[in-house]
Parts: sequence; structure tokens; C-alpha cells
Amino acid sequence: MAFYSIKGSKWSIGGALAMKSADFVSGDFTSQTWVEIKEPEVMGAIGDTFAELAFDNVTDGRTKVAKGNRKAGAIELTFALDPTDPGQLALRAAFLSESDFAFKIELADKPTAGAAPKNSTRMFIAKVMACNDTTDGIGKLVATLQPNSNLVVTHASPT
Repeated sequence: MAFYSIKGSKWSIGGALAMKSADFVSGDFTSQTWVEIKEPEVMGAIGDTFAELAFDNVTDGRTKVAKGNRKAGAIELTFALDPTDPGQLALRAAFLSESDFAFKIELADKPTAGAAPKNSTRMFIAKVMACNDTTDGIGKLVATLQPNSNLVVTHASPT
């Protein structure tokens, strides 16, 4: 089984992007101009969870469960504070907005061989719900994202 370090992975923010009723696909993000958010430390967990719909069947004496709606959990990101970084400034501006913004994670997992190896990516839209500075030790920017879309995954490839 292969595994890899997240060292070299990058977070980027794009522009405002409206919600839609259908799932997003990679083509929905092609118009984005991505700005890397520098100095990431903690990248957080990403993905959907189904709501649990439970029914207590008194005849069987068993609680039965079905899947409800999907919801992405909040993502907490931590960066070393850099008040001049364009990505951190864009993150702060997104916090002040009511809009959803495009986000991209580029993992450092491209194959070592191939004509033009590419890293895998994860893209989604989210609202920036919190944007706080820490003042103990190393200054840090801690942001919380609340995704409002599915997670669009592109896999690493040799071309």
C-alpha cells in the first residue's frame, strides 16, 4: 500500500462562486484565478457525512437507520500569520463577504514518472465562517470554512 506525506501540499482561494442545486464538476472551477494561501500548518479534515435518520421499531426492538442528506463538516485551517500574503488577505476579505468562495487543495502526490505528472486536487465552495489571529507564541491565522458543495476530486496522473 502506498502512502505519502502532505508536505508540499497547497491551499488556494478563488473568487466568489454561487451555490447550485446539482453537484459541482471540475469544469465549474476552470474560470477561477487561484491565489495560494501561504504558510499552512494544519489542513483539516474534508468531506461529506450523511445525516442519520433513525426509526425505533418497537416490534423488533431495534433502531433502524437510513441515510439522510449529505453535509460537509466545518474545516479548520491554521496558517502562520503573514499580514502581507495575498492569499491570507483574500481569506480575510472572503470572511467579510456573505458569498461562497472557491477553494482548492493541491496534494503533493503526483507520480514520479510520466510525460507531465499532475498532483491530485480537491475543489469545493465554502463560506469563511471565522478568521481569527492567535497571539501566543508564533502568530497564526485560524480560519473556519463551511462547505456548501460536494467535494470535486481529481486524481493524480502521469500526464
